[in-house]
Amino acid sequence: MKNRKYDSKKEFKSGLKDGIPIALGYFAVSFSLGISMVAAGISSVEGTVMSLTNLTSAGEFAGVRIIAVGGTIAEMALTQLIINLRYSLMSLSLSQKLDESVTFWKKLLIAFGNTDEIFAVAMNHQKSLTLPYMLGLQSLPIVGWTLGTFFGAIATGLMPEKVSIAMNVMLYGMFIAIVVPNAKKSKPVLIVVLIAVILSCMFYYIPFLNEISTGITIIICTVLAAVAGAIFFPVKPKD
Repeated sequence: MKNRKYDSKKEFKSGLKDGIPIALGYFAVSFSLGISMVAAGISSVEGTVMSLTNLTSAGEFAGVRIIAVGGTIAEMALTQLIINLRYSLMSLSLSQKLDESVTFWKKLLIAFGNTDEIFAVAMNHQKSLTLPYMLGLQSLPIVGWTLGTFFGAIATGLMPEKVSIAMNVMLYGMFIAIVVPNAKKSKPVLIVVLIAVILSCMFYYIPFLNEISTGITIIICTVLAAVAGAIFFPVKPKD
């Protein structure tokens, strides 16, 4: 898309403004991530670096879980590939709305900070997406995600053990807040979620299946639930 003349400072400030709500949400969620990291044996410094270089909530939570149970590098790689594969599709879609001044290397920079929420805000932006706007949009969420992880990890050592354990419920609350509204609106989403839940229970309770590692279990449940959704609820071309 074309936007031949634009004010870089104005575009950056506009992006910063649009990124404030995302940053606040990321801080709250990553605070619980920091707590989970410490529980998994990850130091506050290591956890902060992880969040600074990996802007993916579901990916990091899954990664921390795999680290906690002593999973292998292969399990980690496959899990991250499946969980974060959606970002490649988001980036392809986002690239169609970028200003013509955004070169290949600038696109790579934007792709690093392309998360679900940032993608949604960017796609709803009324003008073509410039580099200054995208940098502004991504800056505060990156800071919020990183600082939330740091303070969550630090707070774990300062809070009473019971409070620290209770804070882990935030993780489940986050996923419930993401899944339930969509499941209430869409029957296909509800059925796919139920399939995933049933599969997870089978791998947890059934002998032999419960011996499979957590990382592989996540991959199997994700793929099977997604395949079921694609078979029973295919998206029509016009949609």
